[in-house]
Amino acid sequence: MAIVDINRKLFEKEIGKLDEKMQEKITMLGTPIEKLTKDELQVEISPNRPDLLSYHGLKRALLAFLDRKTGLQKYRIKRSKETYSVIVNDSLKEIRPYTSCAVIKGLRLNSEKIKEIIEIQEKLHLTLGRKRKKFAIGIYPLDEIKFPVHFTALEPDKIKFIPLESEREMSGLEILQRHPAGKEYADLLAGKTKFPIFIDSENKILSMPPVINSKTTGRVTEKTRDIFVECSGFDRKVLDKCINILASMFADMGGAIHEVEMSHGSEKKPSPNLETEKMEINSARINTLLGLNLKEEEIKKLLERMGYGYSKGVVEIPPWRIDILHEVDIGEDIAIAYGYDKFIPEIPPISSIGAENPHESVKRKAAEILSGLGMLEVSNYHLTTKREQFENMGEKIKPEIIEVENSKTDYNILRENLSHYLMKILSENVNNDFPQKIFEIGKVFSIKNDMLHEHENLAIAISPGNFTELRQAASYLFRMLGIEIRFEEPKETPGWIINGRAASFAIEKEIIGYIGEVHPKILKNWKARMPVAILEVSFDKILEKIHL
Repeated sequence: MAIVDINRKLFEKEIGKLDEKMQEKITMLGTPIEKLTKDELQVEISPNRPDLLSYHGLKRALLAFLDRKTGLQKYRIKRSKETYSVIVNDSLKEIRPYTSCAVIKGLRLNSEKIKEIIEIQEKLHLTLGRKRKKFAIGIYPLDEIKFPVHFTALEPDKIKFIPLESEREMSGLEILQRHPAGKEYADLLAGKTKFPIFIDSENKILSMPPVINSKTTGRVTEKTRDIFVECSGFDRKVLDKCINILASMFADMGGAIHEVEMSHGSEKKPSPNLETEKMEINSARINTLLGLNLKEEEIKKLLERMGYGYSKGVVEIPPWRIDILHEVDIGEDIAIAYGYDKFIPEIPPISSIGAENPHESVKRKAAEILSGLGMLEVSNYHLTTKREQFENMGEKIKPEIIEVENSKTDYNILRENLSHYLMKILSENVNNDFPQKIFEIGKVFSIKNDMLHEHENLAIAISPGNFTELRQAASYLFRMLGIEIRFEEPKETPGWIINGRAASFAIEKEIIGYIGEVHPKILKNWKARMPVAILEVSFDKILEKIHL
């Protein structure tokens, strides 16, 4: 959760008095009040609504929710006489390949607005940007920039500029070693032979994302009227939504949005793109989902209270809403607009006696045993990416993968093992204390005879770890579960395991999994700093052998 700080006087001047009724309305929008003083209002924003991480974003949503400015708010994008263009270089392909940009003109900034800009930038970095791993934002005074701007990559020693909060010029490597922001985000560029930079046509460096802006071109003040905004990262869709969130906020501040021409090789496209996405909904399904009997006109009114457009079963989704993936998400907003306080709880007309599923009791016992060995249980998404499941694990992409149609993100295939997710978690915690010991009991998926099959697997990873240590832990686990297990020389093992440092698990005559040490090439792919031992077995086969 993120907290947005709002000036109380400004809120009461532009939205309304913060009496009990208003406080209740704010909470019913799904943004509970964290703190209220005579000078300040603090509102808690859930991770699925990054468009509310600024005062102006929250104001837009509240005015619609209060029936003052309902429906879809549309913003005009202007085309300037001067061409604002950003050229993306191929050298960024393996570093930070994409960017989305906008130019905003005619702002009238004050200390309150500058504070809001800084806060939404940092909150987007922390939440949606995953501490700048997924994307980083740069905001610059337009007057200091000569277009076209190039987004490219250079060797660290060739990058030289004065970073913000510094008085002297530094190279790219010096920034990572000596600058506070450089030290904090150095791991995001670790292992890179080139660092990304934004540089204008006069060779002035604007920034070195995702670390720091230039002091010369990267500081916005109350005198700034026109700005250049960029968001760089790895997922175009997320970058486009991030720019839409920022552009709409600046437009609500009184700025005019101007188009930037983006060039990725031969591909050219305008940015930002504030076209709405359309989604069909079925009113009968919505009513069944919510247990209501709303007429279409009522649904239309409720959707407009949440900032949507609606006509004849088609919903127009605001371009800054990153959380709408399915009809169910629309249904949730209808429920918010209707009011959760108006839903009447009902006792279902059935009687039943609950009991724990025997299979779940075995899973719980296994989890307790592993926790007793000092291991931490993790739970990951059923969806994964081709890069994480195959490329980072040194595997070729299989033709029989189970892919999600029209996925809104890179997480578009069902996972076939747990091992790659444990490696992902270890790779994201290289700066935390060692040893790290994690396990997961979860579903994996496969296709046989054109049919989708679900299986339950158990995976354990320890870092730093070796075959002997992990084998001892596995032997203890199976002994405590009352299962006789054998370790055999493997006929084959996954490609990410070192030959000669691996074994197969067998119950009776059936092979149920593998154990081994992860190959150094795979550790390098994940940027792991310590050796890793990993095992994965079929938990379904274990359950079959336990008398329940």
